[in-house]
Amino acid sequence: MGCGQELERLEEIMRTLRSEHGCPWDREQSHWTLRPYLLEEAYEVLEAIEEGSPAHLREELGDLLLQTVFHAQLAAEAEQFNLTEVLQEINTKLIRRHPHVFAEGEATNAEGVVATWEQIKAKEKGSARSSALSGVPTTLPALMHAEKTQAKAARVGFDWPGIEGPLAKVQEEAAELVEAWEAGAQDEEGRRKLEEEYGDLLFSLVNLARFLKIRPELALRRSTEKFTRRFRRLEERVALEGQELSSLTLEEMDAIWEEEKKRL
Repeated sequence: MGCGQELERLEEIMRTLRSEHGCPWDREQSHWTLRPYLLEEAYEVLEAIEEGSPAHLREELGDLLLQTVFHAQLAAEAEQFNLTEVLQEINTKLIRRHPHVFAEGEATNAEGVVATWEQIKAKEKGSARSSALSGVPTTLPALMHAEKTQAKAARVGFDWPGIEGPLAKVQEEAAELVEAWEAGAQDEEGRRKLEEEYGDLLFSLVNLARFLKIRPELALRRSTEKFTRRFRRLEERVALEGQELSSLTLEEMDAIWEEEKKRL
């Protein structure tokens, strides 16, 4: 079967699952209840990409596609739109936002493509967007939300001229966080100030990542995964010696950690 036939088959399977004689679980779902599954499947696609397994990526992309078909079916049942209209809209949008490919426009590099995309997008939205920062979903993970907000501000010129600016800002915010901690955080006001300064430091680190062309969300995920691998090796080493991790001192755990750090 071709791609179109398989997509139609998937659409028909979903209609069957949602039918009167279909699956009880699928019939109970709504756009609202499916939200966590959409996020979960997106993150599993990211994991498959990082793993580097084509077979795993193929599987996870299918699971993510299912979420699109599921939501389209729910909308079709409510007589709002259907999967065909979803496909028509994205096809039209891609052609409209790539005039350098499908029309008379020109783009010599990736930065030019992004600029053109944003200009066309802004015209499409018209007066509905009153700010250069409009259009950033508030439901994004905090690091991604900060990254996209900063990128939008940068597109209208609100940006450092070079990496020295964000580097200095990170140092400044780190110093202010230490100052807030030293001032004490025993009451609600002190805790709020500490949280604010910590947030400012994170925000400045996201900005630095943009200049370094690093995706902060992915960088943090990799660091967390690296920590997890090393910690599990630490647990395995201690278990092989017939001990409990909680029975070791911090110095003993740190010594094993440093050994495993050299190996992994």
